[in-house]
Amino acid sequence: MQALLDAIAAMPLPGDARRIFHGRGGLHPGCEQWTLDAYPPVFVLTSFAPVDEGQLAAVGDALRARWAQLAPGEPLHWVFQHRGEALRLQGRSDTRLMAGGVPDPHVVTEGGLRFRVHVLHGQNHGLFLDMAEGRRWVREWAADFKAREGRGARVLNLFAYTCAFSVAALAGGAAQVVNVDMGRGAIATGQQNHRLNGLDGASFLAHDIFASWGRIARGGPYDLVIADPPSYQKGSFVATKDYARVVRRLPGLLAPGGHALLCLNAPELGEGFVRGLVDDLAPPLAFAGRVPNPAAFADVDGERALKVLVFRA
Repeated sequence: MQALLDAIAAMPLPGDARRIFHGRGGLHPGCEQWTLDAYPPVFVLTSFAPVDEGQLAAVGDALRARWAQLAPGEPLHWVFQHRGEALRLQGRSDTRLMAGGVPDPHVVTEGGLRFRVHVLHGQNHGLFLDMAEGRRWVREWAADFKAREGRGARVLNLFAYTCAFSVAALAGGAAQVVNVDMGRGAIATGQQNHRLNGLDGASFLAHDIFASWGRIARGGPYDLVIADPPSYQKGSFVATKDYARVVRRLPGLLAPGGHALLCLNAPELGEGFVRGLVDDLAPPLAFAGRVPNPAAFADVDGERALKVLVFRA
């Protein structure tokens, strides 16, 4: 655990939500099971393998020591989540509050934008920290589009989850974002995120895209289509068979010269999987580049890491 403890000892005072330690990237042999995130004012330690109380006590001691240096007199808040393979396959996690408390509502920041998160239940906390550069790209793309075209872009956000991409697009100057996700709870949080940032121009559709594309297509053509589906979610989306169903729709959804941002977080599928689907099923789209992941998510194998790919019609 030494690499994790060293990262804690050297960490700065967190401002925005961010990853502090990424053992999953394989750069710290022996620590592959561990991640540590800051959702200020709360730290979230996650293990993807069983742990003993001695290990947790060591992390707690390290956090207390560093926190006393960073914020003297302030209470430490941290949460532990166990996400072993058996739990992950069941879509469950074992989470417990280790010290302090968690704000309710719990709102964090990223690049001046505000997002509602929930760190005490579920595997996902409402804001995927590894997608920070993707959100930055969308915000900058929307600003560049408005400066170039003299109007705000029309954006389609598929598998929107809590609509963080929509918040970024509207903050950059997009005129309209259509958010689509079959999870009503996630969409409701997305609506809260827009209110937190005082943003108008978003619409929200709690809808299974594979049930009907008609309502989605009516809002087009779009200047930007974002697709960030789960890699494997039994009963709703399996990348190996369902991503193709999204890709083949892109030429009909995009305006001439429009862009698609296609995301994939499946370690077993490399960049070539998405590029091959686009070549075969959406030949009018040309590959335009890959958005880098945040430095905190460095990985020994870029093909296993999050893939965020840009295509242009």
